[in-house]
Amino acid sequence: MRVFVTGATGFIGSAVVPELIGAGHEVVGLARSDDGAAALKEAGAEVFRGTLDDPEGLARAADGADGVIHLAFVHDFADFDAAGATDLRAVEAMGAALAGSDRPLVVTSGTAIAPAGRLVTETDAPTPGTHRTPSEEAAVALAERGVRGSVVRLAPSVHGRGDKGFVPHLIRIAREKGVAAHVGDGANRWPGVHRLDAARLFRLVLEQAPAGTRWHAAADEGVPFREIAEVIGRHLDVPVVSVPRERAGEHFGFLGRFAGVDNPTSSAATRERLGWRPSEPGLLADLDEGHYFE
Repeated sequence: MRVFVTGATGFIGSAVVPELIGAGHEVVGLARSDDGAAALKEAGAEVFRGTLDDPEGLARAADGADGVIHLAFVHDFADFDAAGATDLRAVEAMGAALAGSDRPLVVTSGTAIAPAGRLVTETDAPTPGTHRTPSEEAAVALAERGVRGSVVRLAPSVHGRGDKGFVPHLIRIAREKGVAAHVGDGANRWPGVHRLDAARLFRLVLEQAPAGTRWHAAADEGVPFREIAEVIGRHLDVPVVSVPRERAGEHFGFLGRFAGVDNPTSSAATRERLGWRPSEPGLLADLDEGHYFE
């Protein structure tokens, strides 16, 4: 297939592009900068210059493709609502361009938007009011318009070399404050997935997923947050401490809303139906390799 990929130069996208090319697909990647365009060309992809806030341009790119993987997102932690609205406009524009064609549109979401505190499965609908919910629901609803829309929910920690997500922020906070912290008893669980395993799942969903389906990129079902803090504490040689829930925002900053989330997530249906077999190191093993602390 000729595949249009948004977020193609990001942490996950830069793994998805070679995964697709290695499987025989052609890739057209969205690039907003000269550096991004150069990286895509070096990876063997074509370049579509544009931005996420240009729905007309995204629609043109989608119309010229056999399928779309939508990875880009405006990670503005100060205004989640605006970021979610931009994402929804992008999904709607690309979905409209693909209407009636039965071509795939794979949209990215997160496992943490599903109900907290119990094991989340692929059949769980997203919790109303979260910033990713409208885009996820729009992708699933595209089945009614002749689009093979589907959703990949990413674990909160997509880890691996080059990670700029939650775990590096936790390490930075631990360095600055001299302690590696968890909320309460730290028993709340975070699922995790290595970026290379996630990239393989995006390809499988693009190739195989029926319309209106949700899939879970969760290799680790649920790592207790306390154990993440313990690995960080060991590598930085700082104490591991508990922070009361009411002080989580004070200690973790924007991560305060995530640090105490209990989000155990099953990927059993994803593995069974798509043949996805995560093979990269789990979150704790990846942390213990040491590259996060270099």
